[in-house]
Parts: sequence; structure tokens; C-alpha cells
Amino acid sequence: MSLPITNGLYSISIEMRDGVRGRATGVIVLRDGVILGGDSYFYYTGSYTCDGGKWRGDLITYQHTPAVGLNLVFGGRDVSCGFSGTYGEGAAEVFGTALVGKTSVSFRAALAVMVED
Repeated sequence: MSLPITNGLYSISIEMRDGVRGRATGVIVLRDGVILGGDSYFYYTGSYTCDGGKWRGDLITYQHTPAVGLNLVFGGRDVSCGFSGTYGEGAAEVFGTALVGKTSVSFRAALAVMVED
């Protein structure tokens, strides 16, 4: 039997890909298939499944704070994202796609467990 991804609080570092400039760092909680998290401008809610070191899921990103003077990739929109990736002891990685209006933006995110549940 394979182990599920560790429940806990993770740091997350997100990098946009395919020529789109954008980065974010924040925290995210993974607990029994539920995702909750956020950063300086956005919060995230979603769900995931995992098995055998692989996981996939979806989430929606919502802006909670105006970004005066900044041009954020997701700025002013609720953005749906889908992802898949791998996980191991204390860390995970995902590659995904965010639908920003009518444009698809790919991203990579690295997660590192900070506190296990």
C-alpha cells in the first residue's frame, strides 16, 4: 500500500511558464483531499487525490487584496487551475494550467512541508 501525501502546512513557490512572467510564494494546507492557502494577494481553495507518489487536483484562486501599482497575471479574476505532479517525504511538485479569462497559463509549483498534521 502506498502512503498518501502528508497532511500539513506547506510553503509553496509558484512560477509561471511559457513566457508569462509571474511568481508567488505563500502557504497552503493539504488535509485529506482539501486544499486551503494563500499569499499576499490571493487565497486558494480546492481538492486533490493522491496515490503511489502521484497526485492531481484542482483549485480556484481568488484575489483578496488590491495590488495597487502592480500588474498581476491573475489580477481581478477568479482563476480555475488544474494540476498533476509527484510527492514524497515532506515535499511535492506540480505542473498545471490556469485559465485566466480565455488564456491558458502554465505553471510549476514546489511545496515543502513546514508542519505535519
